[in-house]
Amino acid sequence: MEILLSLLCGTLTAAAVFLMLSGNLIRFIFGLVVATNAVNLIIFIAGGISQARPPLIPEGESLPIPPVANALPQALILTAIVIGFALLSFIFILFYRTYERLGTVETEAMRVSEPADLYQAPHAKNVADMADTGTTPANTANTANKITSGEKS
Repeated sequence: MEILLSLLCGTLTAAAVFLMLSGNLIRFIFGLVVATNAVNLIIFIAGGISQARPPLIPEGESLPIPPVANALPQALILTAIVIGFALLSFIFILFYRTYERLGTVETEAMRVSEPADLYQAPHAKNVADMADTGTTPANTANTANKITSGEKS
């Protein structure tokens, strides 16, 4: 049973990494959810699967009757669930604000700090025009950087 759950953890982790590296914010959020579930399952497996009783002390006794289950993995999983929910809520808020401001969920289209004309390659026609005027693409990029930073020529 533990081997099957370990394989499931590996599969969930691989799926989470694949989703988070896809370049789409919605898939990133799904990948984050899958990753938190994989971590919870890893903690569950690390605690060991047993048929022991819950760690409750009967009335009139000072210690639980052995064998009892380890309560630490259960407490860690509950804590991880709460932290995962808080992280997911924060990510949803960031996602909403990002989509509201930029209007896209594709990470390649989110270039807020760079103007659109600076990171696009010049077209062949523009290069031919630059050759006629004696300018180079490097000079044009330097001029554009000076304009965006506020420097004077």
